[in-house]
Amino acid sequence: MSHLDRLRAVFRMALNLPPDTDVDGLEYRAIPQWDSLAHMALIAAMEDEFSVMIDTDEMIDMSSFAKAAGLLEKHGIGAAAV
Repeated sequence: MSHLDRLRAVFRMALNLPPDTDVDGLEYRAIPQWDSLAHMALIAAMEDEFSVMIDTDEMIDMSSFAKAAGLLEKHGIGAAAV
């Protein structure tokens, strides 16, 4: 499974979305499920899945799936841009 596929799975799990939901274009607060509380759960799930530590500035800046993929790349995870 690619890093992007793993990230998609993390998004779906953390945001309680159906398994076939397209999350590639997803942005923070674009859907009711991605509120501030879910954002923290998503960050924690990403940290667990990819063994990274995401700092406060990165948490605030991570406002879309694409930015999450870029954040992983910054942390040395081989996620390509969406």
